[in-house]
Parts: sequence; structure tokens; C-alpha cells
Amino acid sequence: MPQTATLSSKFQISIPKAIRTAQHWEAGLTFAFIPKGTGVLLVPVPQRAALAGIAKGASAEGYRDRSDRV
Repeated sequence: MPQTATLSSKFQISIPKAIRTAQHWEAGLTFAFIPKGTGVLLVPVPQRAALAGIAKGASAEGYRDRSDRV
């Protein structure tokens, strides 16, 4: 059975403990709400430090700039 939550009169939702535990979400985490059709995708926003090194080894060689577009 899917986990559910109810929107409070203050427009707040408590994320079920099973979901928080499975996703390793802690208090203070920031989320982005992305509209998807009739629903909303809830995505945690990563901290800047967590992004360090994700493009290691990336090369700008062959990069197509706007100036060379037809």
C-alpha cells in the first residue's frame, strides 16, 4: 500500500517515517517541487559540497557554442 499524507490547514505535509528513513532524509533538507501533469515531483536539493567532483574528467573539447549555430 502506498504511503499517504494529509495537507494541514496551514498547508503543511508530514512525510511518512518509512519514506524519510528509506531516502535518508533529515530535518532541514530543502526540496524542489516540480509540476508533472496533475501531480508534483518532490526532489531534495543537494548541498553545494555534495556536487563537488561530479564532473571530474569532463572535457569541453567538441563543445558547440551558440556562436557557431546556424
